[in-house]
This record gives sequence, C-alpha cells and structure tokens, in this order.
Amino acid sequence: MPTRIGIALGGGGARGWAHIGVLRTLLTAGFEPDIIAGTSIGAIVGGAYAAGRLDELEAFARSIDRRSIWRLVDVNLGKGGGLVTGERVASKLSEIIGTHNIEDLKKKFAAVATELPAGHEVWLETGDLITAMRASYAMPGIFVPSPNEGRPLIDGGIANPVPVSACRAMGANVVIAVPLPATHTPAARFARQTPEAELSAWKKATAAFREPERFVARQLFGDEPGALTTASVSVAALNILLDRMTRVRLASDPPDVTVTSEIGRIALLEFDRAEEAIAIGAAATERVLPEIEALVRESHHHHPA
Repeated sequence: MPTRIGIALGGGGARGWAHIGVLRTLLTAGFEPDIIAGTSIGAIVGGAYAAGRLDELEAFARSIDRRSIWRLVDVNLGKGGGLVTGERVASKLSEIIGTHNIEDLKKKFAAVATELPAGHEVWLETGDLITAMRASYAMPGIFVPSPNEGRPLIDGGIANPVPVSACRAMGANVVIAVPLPATHTPAARFARQTPEAELSAWKKATAAFREPERFVARQLFGDEPGALTTASVSVAALNILLDRMTRVRLASDPPDVTVTSEIGRIALLEFDRAEEAIAIGAAATERVLPEIEALVRESHHHHPA
C-alpha cells in the first residue's frame, strides 16, 4: 500500500492563511497530501487545494485589505441566528474556486461542521463544495447557520478544530496536523494605526452602512476599535473554545506530525495579514520536513507498493 499523506487543516479564522504556506512548502518538497480534512478556514484552504484552485485562493488572500473585508460583509436584517448572512463570502468563494461536487474532486476531502442543537460532529464528504465550506466556517453569532438536510450546521471548530480523525478514517497512513492556536493578548483590531487615523477609518467604514443596517454593523464592529460588541464577544469565546478543544482532540487523536508556529499573533479576523500568515506557515513546515521524510520512508518500508 503506497503512503497516503493526509493533512488536517485547523480552524482559526485569518490565521488559516498559514495553511497556504504549509501546502506550498509540502508540495515543493515533494510531499503531496491526497487526503484533506478541514475545519472552518481549514475547509476553505483545503477545499481550494482539493479543487486545484490554491493559486487563485492565494492571489485573493494576498489582495485583501481592510476595505475589501468590509465589502464582504452583508449584514443580516432577517431571522436566522447570525449578524452576517454570508452570501457575499460564499459567492466570492464560488467565483475563486468554481462549482464542484466533493465526490468528484481528484483528492479525498471532508469539511467538518457541528450540528445544532446536539453538537454532533458532521463530516461533509459529498455534495456542493462551497455549501460544505459555508457550514464549516459559520462562526456562531457571526454567520447565519447553514441548513443541511433540515439540520442547522455551524463552525466545525466547536466539535473538532483539527480533524485528524477524519484524515485517518479517509485512509491516510501519515497524518500532518496544522493547529492554529491563538496568542491571548488583548490587541485591538486596528492597533497598527495611530488612534486618530484608526477612529476616522472606523467611522468612515461604519458610515457606509445604511440604516437600519448600521445597528447590526455596530453589533459587528462597535463604535470604535477594541469595543466589546456581540461579534467581539463571540470571537473571543470561539478563540478560547478552539484552543481548549484543540488540546483535547490532539491528545485523543494524535497526528504523526504537528506543524507548530507563531501564527497566534494574528487575530481571528485579521484577514488582511495573509502575506505574514503564509510566510509563518511555510517556515513552520520547513522545520518539520525531515520528520515527514522519515515517516514517509518508514511507511514505504512497512507498506511496500
């Protein structure tokens, strides 16, 4: 049996752009994962890779600035349990990745989501790729839950932030895990600007929303950077949960190799820091290449083709 490399791409919002650097480094070194399980942003990057659209996703990630993040926000004025409907994000992903059924991809792929209200872990291995991604990244309180055969699905990080178990179940005999732990420092979202510039950019951005959208926009972004909002409380809670669940799940489903990095200094919603995140992911993967090489060699020895 040939070596089948599986990669479990963790959830962690904007920190997940690091996954692009991880995959690039593995591919350059000749280690091509053909089994991918992803949670949340891990499902987006992993799904793009499985669909052969990693270049396009990387170009998009590198092009994002703060203004384009605002443009992807469609505030939810209806029912549905989230501040953002998520239509714009989903249609942007469709534009970048195209329309694919998961079962038709050249690589095995699963997106991990969490079923409400029971909290069961759901592996989406068939059906529309973008729909599966959307369920996997539906951060509670932020995005409207994604309906799936009558069951609302939310962010997979709540059940399984780094889906090693899914990779094993899909037949991987060498599993690489890429967790995205947070560094818990209370850094304000726009702390890299001067306070005056920061506040004026903030006000200009929120002013772009029409009433009554502005009420929802304030729940998302607040009146000023660093303010407690519905969204910032949800995100902070999700960060804590992701970190704790990651530790629990990696202990119970240990991977063969873990890519650890300093990615935590990027906050969950700092999607405009792709260049930095990709570089961090690439450097962290370089460090574990000898370990992967040894495992692949050992796997060949145990399972000759």
